[in-house]
Amino acid sequence: MEIRNIAIIAHVDHGKTTLVDRMIEAGKNPIKSTGELIMDSNPLERERGITITSKNVSVFYKDTKINIIDTPGHSDFGGEVERVLNMADGVCLLVDAFEGPMPQTRFVLQKALEIGLKPLLVINKVDKENCTPDEVHEKVFDLMFELDANEDQLEFETVYGSAKMGWMSKDWQKPTDSIDTILDVILDYFPPRKFDEGNTQMLITSLDYSSFVGRIAIGRLVRGTIKPNMPIILTKRDGAQEKHRIKEVFVFEGLEKRKVEEVQVGDICAITGIEGFDIGDSICDAENPEPLPSISIDEPTMSMLFTINDSPFFGKEGKFVTSRHIHERLEKELEKNLALKVEQTSSADKWNVFGRGVMHLSVLLETMRREGYEVQVGQPQVIIKEIDGVKQEPVEELTIDLPETHSGTAIDAVTKRKGEMTSMEPKGERMICRFMIPSRGLIGLRTFLMTATAGEAVVTHRFIEYQPYKGEIPGRLNGSLISMEKGTSIPYSLHNLQERGKFFIHPNVEIYEGQVIGENSKANDLVINVTKTKKLTNMRTSNTDEKMKIAPPKEFSLEEALEYIQEDEYVELTPESIRLRKIFLKEHERKRAGK
Repeated sequence: MEIRNIAIIAHVDHGKTTLVDRMIEAGKNPIKSTGELIMDSNPLERERGITITSKNVSVFYKDTKINIIDTPGHSDFGGEVERVLNMADGVCLLVDAFEGPMPQTRFVLQKALEIGLKPLLVINKVDKENCTPDEVHEKVFDLMFELDANEDQLEFETVYGSAKMGWMSKDWQKPTDSIDTILDVILDYFPPRKFDEGNTQMLITSLDYSSFVGRIAIGRLVRGTIKPNMPIILTKRDGAQEKHRIKEVFVFEGLEKRKVEEVQVGDICAITGIEGFDIGDSICDAENPEPLPSISIDEPTMSMLFTINDSPFFGKEGKFVTSRHIHERLEKELEKNLALKVEQTSSADKWNVFGRGVMHLSVLLETMRREGYEVQVGQPQVIIKEIDGVKQEPVEELTIDLPETHSGTAIDAVTKRKGEMTSMEPKGERMICRFMIPSRGLIGLRTFLMTATAGEAVVTHRFIEYQPYKGEIPGRLNGSLISMEKGTSIPYSLHNLQERGKFFIHPNVEIYEGQVIGENSKANDLVINVTKTKKLTNMRTSNTDEKMKIAPPKEFSLEEALEYIQEDEYVELTPESIRLRKIFLKEHERKRAGK
């Protein structure tokens, strides 16, 4: 049977997961469709509408097995992208017919072209109003040329269509009634891969975990055979070799794994029974091992301090609150999250966690709190290196797509954060502005722009390189409103203190001393008491009982909270709440630390 391994790459929200759903429906193996977005299996992916971890699924079409690899679009999950592209024979580049290629498309495409994969361009959403498929085709050609694509890669084929409406065609003005065109093009355009003869070789590029059999190694067999109970040599990244025996072997069929007696060369398989492997290790022949080159992964650019929850409310909502629990959970995450690094600090209950960006780390935190962990995290810090005696920091390319009327606000905000504008182009009533900005300047920028443009701005960024340090960037201008004592927030007090600033809490919620309950309208921190009730007297007057009007509080998402806090604050995360607090809860401790 012929096999094709195809990775699908696209910018966030260009319809990648929907297209995969349609391809699965068109194949011969009837998968019981559970409605939309079969591939986004993780609840976080469904809520955010993004792909976080890559997944494999297979489709049978015209006696050929097509393994489809769904890749993440965000550069924060770049560790995930780099390793799964190693399993692919070709890539489908999916682009929106209205928006054209976006910064994150560029990131994944560059990785694919460097490996030497040939792209097939799919222009999706051609049924949208005002879309320009022909212009988009030109832009993709220019982008590939910029990324040093070779002549073979530049002679790419193009398919147009609408995954949502379920059709694909070679001419966007002639809609068809099915998605078969794209499957036919995949079979013709990507010839079957030729593999060398010889003994067993397989690179572990992904892993799965099952509570019954432990860790499962996933990769593509490039030479030889793999069978159950077969002895093999596992070659580690540093060259060390260990003897192991394979227990069971599975291949992907639809969304399921099917147990097999032997794997065909070129197919993607899952293996159980091997202990202690890492991604990037090779499975080789037991007699004459010949390892494959390992995978290199981009360095992390951001770090955050994780610590146990020691607030007065610890242990009320979570199941896992001790340092042992958190340490074990971080160790477990390291097994499958390649771009993550964890360092122990001088204290036994604090860890420095390094990742690719605020989103990369916030997805880990959100997953942990849903599993029942309680944890506190400090302000995200950018990793600064010394290269040839010069202090250097990571710099990113930032693209902001926003209504033209707000472009001045955005340019002003980015310039204050040491950003430099590189281009600005109008598109309808919107403006697309591009900048080079230090990663430090991005912290809190999205939240600010969302507020300034009433949620209209689309902000995307990708890491470029390390450049000399750009100097100080001003932080948040307003101070915090801090609770004076533990108790319940009383509506009467909130009403009276409203002109002091914006509140983050509702009336009648439990608060504790040192919790950040609002933003001061001035630059300094202010300690206030919102647990005071009204003094009751037996005198009745006409003007004492005025109606209370309390403005609705500002509620933070996890990422907004991480970007909002100052250096002397923590975000406290529990399964049901996100609270902001000062590191030192007592006022005299804060004053002593300030000296």
